Amino acid sequence: MRRPGDQTELGQLLRGGPFHLALRAALTARGLPLHRVQHRLAARGIKVGVTSLSYWQQGARRPRRPESLRAVRALEQILELPEGTLLRLLAAPDGARPGTLRPPARSYRALVSVGAAVEELLAGMELPTDGGLHTVGHHERVRVGAGGELLGRSSQHVVRAHRDGVDRYLAVHHGDPGCDPARVRVRAEENCRTGRVRWHREAEVLVAELLFDARLRAGDTYVFGYGFEDGTGGRCTEYVRGFSYSGGQYVLQVRFDEAALPVRCRRFSRTGPGAPRGGLADLTPSGRHRAVHLVEPAVRRGLLGIAWDWD
Repeated sequence: MRRPGDQTELGQLLRGGPFHLALRAALTARGLPLHRVQHRLAARGIKVGVTSLSYWQQGARRPRRPESLRAVRALEQILELPEGTLLRLLAAPDGARPGTLRPPARSYRALVSVGAAVEELLAGMELPTDGGLHTVGHHERVRVGAGGELLGRSSQHVVRAHRDGVDRYLAVHHGDPGCDPARVRVRAEENCRTGRVRWHREAEVLVAELLFDARLRAGDTYVFGYGFEDGTGGRCTEYVRGFSYSGGQYVLQVRFDEAALPVRCRRFSRTGPGAPRGGLADLTPSGRHRAVHLVEPAVRRGLLGIAWDWD
């Protein structure tokens, strides 16, 4: 039985979202447990797990694949909602409220040359490109081997959630030419564990899901560490990090093997892949540590990195 209070809240959420709260309110107003919803979807020839339905109503995942969108259309009928009500909410960023939408993030395609492959991997995992987090601080350490290859990198990351229900981070690793992403190893260190890992061999890119030990609410901060062990690619000449949003501190340190020291290092920035380098500044490897670094107190949307010449 639907209560007047349920109907009032449901009407507000169906008009303004976000999707996951509107879905949750519709399920509550209709009084349907998830296993019964799953059975009704199955009767229509649509296979969706109870876990996926639970993630959708929690905001932990967002339906994106064609089969998932077909399920959302069926949910509108099962929950007796006007046609297109839930699908319309999927067109807006999850967690958004009327009048409080964040400026749109730069897409992966606008940031890196393999952006299309990254977005394809995320769609296959039913994960949004906006994971509900933005960076407060990120300290990244990159190790270059004796052959000039990228051996690996590690990150100490501080993030803040900008919506409720966030419990994971998506880490992207783009190897150098010749990289075999199937052989790249993901290291989940403090306060997280490895979830799903997917790669695109032709694009030499890997996406790793890092699961938090807690589910965050909007405004919560979280500290975690992770890394990638590579060593499968050829000689590298730069390391670049892309930023979808402005804000947050970023520190990058690149350490070289004593047997392979570059003759010149420079920091640089770019507005996007293929754009000319700007903000050039020479960097000198420090003494016995054979490392260079950059510190950006407040990053801007775009690309930031360190490049080096071997001869």
